[in-house]
Amino acid sequence: MSVEVPFEEPLIELRRRIEELEGYPAGSGRERELSSLRSELRERTREVYGGLNRWQKTLVARHSERPYTLDYVGFLMDEWVELHGDRGFADDPAIVAGLARFRGRSVAVVGHQKGRGTKERIARNFGQPRPEGYRKALRVMRLAERFGRPVITFIDTPGAFPGLDAEERGQAEAIARNLVEMSVLAVPIVVMVTGEGGSGGALALGVGDRILILEYGVYSVISPEGCAAILWKDQEKKSQAAEAMKLTAPDLLELGVVDEIVREPLGAAHTAPEETARSVGDALAKALDELERLPVDQLLARRYAKFRALGVFEEA
Repeated sequence: MSVEVPFEEPLIELRRRIEELEGYPAGSGRERELSSLRSELRERTREVYGGLNRWQKTLVARHSERPYTLDYVGFLMDEWVELHGDRGFADDPAIVAGLARFRGRSVAVVGHQKGRGTKERIARNFGQPRPEGYRKALRVMRLAERFGRPVITFIDTPGAFPGLDAEERGQAEAIARNLVEMSVLAVPIVVMVTGEGGSGGALALGVGDRILILEYGVYSVISPEGCAAILWKDQEKKSQAAEAMKLTAPDLLELGVVDEIVREPLGAAHTAPEETARSVGDALAKALDELERLPVDQLLARRYAKFRALGVFEEA
């Protein structure tokens, strides 16, 4: 495992020693040493992850070994059929969308996909969608509405792609269109922030009846680096910016931006992807069970009220 977060270096070394020892033949005190190392790893992990600041949690949210949308599809879904293209311009690999069976119910699934390894990350544009990605997502969500299937979205993106070609093809309009359409989509929508939720690129999949977030997920209007560059003209103040932005899961729950935090295994999702997926699946199923009981008019009224209530302001 690559060292992506400096505070994990001692933990990675312990994991490496455990893996090496597990490859040795049994005997000669191997089990006793393994038990000692595993105990030390648990204690060190609790110490490290118990004291993370907001910038460090952002690094965890960006970890390349965290499960992505297709990982959750593989762990949780059956009969997955991926749909491609926006029927207007092209297919955007930064967003995956399709139909599947989830614990006995038919659902539509839409989510960001960053990719692993340099080649795949480039192919998926590092999870930064262009307008055709959002239009593909909307096409699948409309299809779900037509057949009465609930929608599950997985958010994990640094933001929408800011390139010239994306702007030429209507990036802002595509995001805004999704916000409008999702607000009145006549089926339950459950949003799951699995990693990094960046700006309108995330919000375009984020208008839902229930907003869930993983314990080390982040969700914000801009990245800490971008915030620091604008406010202080210095990206090195990203840690200070992260503290001011209150972008972590506990912050978002307190502010009412999300409805529930889904706990991650000790050491975060990248250390136990399958266990994380089970927790995500349980939370999604619980939310869908509750939402599917509501009549459509009540569902839409609650969704409208939910987003109208966000934010605090004073009238002069």
